[in-house]
Amino acid sequence: MEQKKFDLNSFIGLILLGGIIFWWMSTQKPEIDETNTVTTEQVDSTKTINNTSTAVVNEPTFENDSIKQIALKNKLGAFAQSAISASNGVSILENEVVKLTIDNKGGQIKEALIKNYKTYDSLPLYMIKDNNASFNINFGTTDNRILNTKNLFFQPTVTTNGDNQIVSMKLKVSETQFLEYRYEMKPKEYMVNFSVRSQGLSNVINSSNPINLDWSLNGYRHEKSLKTENTMYTNFYYKADEEVDYISAGSSEILNDVDWVAYKQHFFTTNLLSDKPFNNATITSTDLVLNEEIDTVYTKRFELKTPLELSNGELNYNMKWFYGPSDYNLLSSEQFAGTDLDQTADLGWGIFGFLNRTVFYPVFNFLKGFLSNYGLIIILMTIVVRLIMSPLVYKSYLSSAKMKVIRPELTALNEKYPGKENAMKRQQETMAIQRKAGVSMMSGCIPALLQMPVFFALFKFFPTNLSLRQENFLWANDLSSYDTIAQLPFKIPFYGDHVSLFPILASVAIFFYMKMNQSQQANMQAPTQEGMPDMSKMMKYMIYFSPIMMLFFFNNYASSLSLYYFISNLLTIAIMLVIKNFVIDEDKIHAKIEENKKRPEKKKSKFRERIDSAMKQAQEQQAQQKRK
Repeated sequence: MEQKKFDLNSFIGLILLGGIIFWWMSTQKPEIDETNTVTTEQVDSTKTINNTSTAVVNEPTFENDSIKQIALKNKLGAFAQSAISASNGVSILENEVVKLTIDNKGGQIKEALIKNYKTYDSLPLYMIKDNNASFNINFGTTDNRILNTKNLFFQPTVTTNGDNQIVSMKLKVSETQFLEYRYEMKPKEYMVNFSVRSQGLSNVINSSNPINLDWSLNGYRHEKSLKTENTMYTNFYYKADEEVDYISAGSSEILNDVDWVAYKQHFFTTNLLSDKPFNNATITSTDLVLNEEIDTVYTKRFELKTPLELSNGELNYNMKWFYGPSDYNLLSSEQFAGTDLDQTADLGWGIFGFLNRTVFYPVFNFLKGFLSNYGLIIILMTIVVRLIMSPLVYKSYLSSAKMKVIRPELTALNEKYPGKENAMKRQQETMAIQRKAGVSMMSGCIPALLQMPVFFALFKFFPTNLSLRQENFLWANDLSSYDTIAQLPFKIPFYGDHVSLFPILASVAIFFYMKMNQSQQANMQAPTQEGMPDMSKMMKYMIYFSPIMMLFFFNNYASSLSLYYFISNLLTIAIMLVIKNFVIDEDKIHAKIEENKKRPEKKKSKFRERIDSAMKQAQEQQAQQKRK
């Protein structure tokens, strides 16, 4: 066998081949080409604006390589040039109240920070961060491609217009053909002008294909009570056909003539407004909290899908973004006139919202101008409300005192006409006695009913009032959420895993109020008639049931509301004691009733005549049945 010898030529060839491979691999590493790198500029309205860049873009996304140009041309068609020349990077718009970070990829807002506010755990309050939102326009091209702007790269230009900051994001076909997102921010305003327009794309965009705008957001949790924030105050609001409404979680609707949509998260909201209403828009809300122990990052998912219309083959929409607080004082200001965005503050419907807008907010704002302690403001506001309502308390107590005076006569009447067969006669005589004495059963009910709108209006007012958010008073560190004096090692159904003191105080106060009010209610009721339920026994149960129910319900509710009910019940007790001991004289009431009895009876109204006639007919029928 022949031995193999060392081949010098082969050795040299291998070395040269290895060198060529090493050189080729080295040349394939991405290089930073300064001529193709797009820098971004951070503009701050609180500082002097200049033309220097404050952020440097990383490496370009695509290398200006002929093979990759061909691949991009095959993939993107006319929009390949934008991908070839574009780079990763962001542009920043920032003023005194909000900071927006706009990504080159998709030309969309990557981060939205609401300044001057913190989350419940003292972190910066972001509405958009870590890809929780997406803004995309889906369209077809004349070369039969379907593109999504969220996957394409825009080229940014940062300019100013006076004090306004402008970021123009262009998805280019050429220098004169592009799709532009234009953002314009004014100083000290949450509202940002936003326009979507195309230029020279009438022969690029396929008008026979639908052009769809898709905007979605997973709402971050911001507040202490996840359950309260998510289930009670996080909703998808919209204005369509000149009416403001909202959909609940798990719902989806198709709407026309949509002026704006609002992704509301208790105290903060993300809105998109359009000068040209959306038609055939699909809105969807999805609950992301399936388990409160695990799902603690997001509350709900909001989605808007709507077609966009071309005008002369081009897109031209003027819109507005709003990232800010859902503050009634702000949204009802002149800046937002005609938008109806103040209705997202959720002050209640009908008379409840009317009371909050015309009475309670003006009173609260007036007191806020003199005091900085919001706990004292709530106490003073409670005093004002109770003093305004005190005539109704007096009216109710006066009716109770009158019923107490005539009660012996009503008891004697029950004895005179016993049995079910005399029920109609007994009722007629009872009404006659009350009428002659100038007493009406409704006179005691009406004052209580008139107070109910106030109760429900304040039930909305305190938990949605932004001014109370993260304001402390005594042991409560956030008047917009529950107070905690003890953390339980377990969770009690319907109660929670903590103990709140303000609901306990409110429950004790309502117990004593109801205990004191029991005698008044007993006087208001006529003696129990045969065959009728004994309402006094039911009232005894309610004395204990109502405070317990209130304790469980308010343990996870805003401490400001519990504080109000605590002070309100204490003041009501005090007012009732003053009326009982210093205002009402039962002897004078008795004399007045006797005087009323001597007066000739007034002519019956037509309504009373019909009632008396109906009762007489019923009594006759009852008598006929008895004879049979």
